[in-house]
Amino acid sequence: MPELALNNLTAALGLVGVVVVAAALLSGLIERSNFPQVGAFVLLGLALGPHGAGLFDVGLASDSLRFVATLSLASVLFLDAMSLDLVEVRRRGWLAALILGPGTIVVVAILTFGGMAYLGLEPMLALILAAGLGSTDPVLLRGLLRRPDLPMATRTSLRLESGLNDIVLMPIVLVAMASIQSQGQAGGLALLGQTLGRMLVVGPLVGFVLSAIAVRAMVWVRKKLTVRRDYEALYSLGIALTAFAAGEATHTSGYLACFGAGLAILLFDEELCDCFHEFGQTIAELLLLLTFVFLGGSLLWSGFGVLDRSVVLFVVLALGARPLVMGLALLGSKLDIRSRRHIVWFGPRGLSTLLLVLVPVFERTKGAEAVFPYAALVVVVSILLHGGTAMLSGRRAAARPAEAEPNPIVQPLAVIQEWSDIGRSVVFVDARSHLEHSRAERDLAQAVRIDPDFVAKSIKREGLAPSDWQAVFCSCLDDVTAIRVARAMRRLGLHHATAVRGGWKEIERHGYETVEREASPR
Repeated sequence: MPELALNNLTAALGLVGVVVVAAALLSGLIERSNFPQVGAFVLLGLALGPHGAGLFDVGLASDSLRFVATLSLASVLFLDAMSLDLVEVRRRGWLAALILGPGTIVVVAILTFGGMAYLGLEPMLALILAAGLGSTDPVLLRGLLRRPDLPMATRTSLRLESGLNDIVLMPIVLVAMASIQSQGQAGGLALLGQTLGRMLVVGPLVGFVLSAIAVRAMVWVRKKLTVRRDYEALYSLGIALTAFAAGEATHTSGYLACFGAGLAILLFDEELCDCFHEFGQTIAELLLLLTFVFLGGSLLWSGFGVLDRSVVLFVVLALGARPLVMGLALLGSKLDIRSRRHIVWFGPRGLSTLLLVLVPVFERTKGAEAVFPYAALVVVVSILLHGGTAMLSGRRAAARPAEAEPNPIVQPLAVIQEWSDIGRSVVFVDARSHLEHSRAERDLAQAVRIDPDFVAKSIKREGLAPSDWQAVFCSCLDDVTAIRVARAMRRLGLHHATAVRGGWKEIERHGYETVEREASPR
């Protein structure tokens, strides 16, 4: 049975095409049923792999798997940095400390001892496995976090956890790898210190500096010339790839260089960050799903080949350590019982676990391949348990009223009208796309025009004030552009920015005053 290789262009493109088509066709069904998306693509991999149609057989030594998995992990760390909500982290510092302390470090310590006791692993290999199993998977959480019935405290906590804990876990994996590689070498301790310094300090710094220079270059070009939005998205992707290559070329860590690059974009250029976010999420999701298809062929099931009583006990520990630790840590918090229950239980182990464990495999770290089956087994059980409970709780959600958000990103026009009635200063913001805006014959009277491609620049030009309540509207399906612009405005300090549900059509239907385009001041 031939292995799917990158030089087999027809097979590679065909598989990518199948994944994209399947993702699109199944997206609505998966969302309505609350079926875990990754579960569908694991089954697709099983159907196409050696146990099904036999179209491909990807092993741990596969160049195809290494290529896709490396891009997946690099993009995840890059997006984790770019997606950090620094305001939220500062506001809920106690929760972030809880997640990175007991929720990550203590759990990794427990699982390290568990790996040594139950599986007979050497300390550093047990640490690699524990670090991988400490990762809360953002892909498995995505469907859950979109549910309107989920308590806000739960949503915030799980978002912080899935976005922050890989930042701690990736260095742990690199430390363990460096320790294994330095064993038996002359001056091993000094060599370990040098390696760690390069990886943990120089690596992120290389990515940060390179990205900062690239962002400044883009800002300079913007002032002199015009840069199209789609090329700005590609520009950010280029920064990520270049940062990874620079990190590897300097013998540091390409992954941590990607994180440093994403952090620089977040700190230095809000518009570039917003521009890349949607595009980057799409590319990252495609890579993650493709990786799951690869792994679902045969590798994900390798854990059943090592199954025995000790392994079963370790799986129970791996899935029980976090709920136990988080449950104890949250006892003194002011969170309600329902929120605590969700936070304690929903810590799924998924693709991020496998990607972290695969890093030492790709680097040919001694003994690393023996760790993968244990991680794969825990992931399979986690998909069944956490995915299954998410489906059941989703079906019951309709019987419970959704928790009202204090400041939702989307509001019906009736609520926005109530703001005006109670004396709030409401400013309507026209964020229709260039194409839709150019086709329109009328504009909303007194509306402010915001260029959806250059939100920050438009805000400065129009002088929008944080004290105003901005009602953002567009004319696209599901108010996608209005929501994107409203979120960008909130990141820029306009915390009352809200998308109008139904957009331009809803405004016209309610009879708001409009003016002919020729007579419009905007």
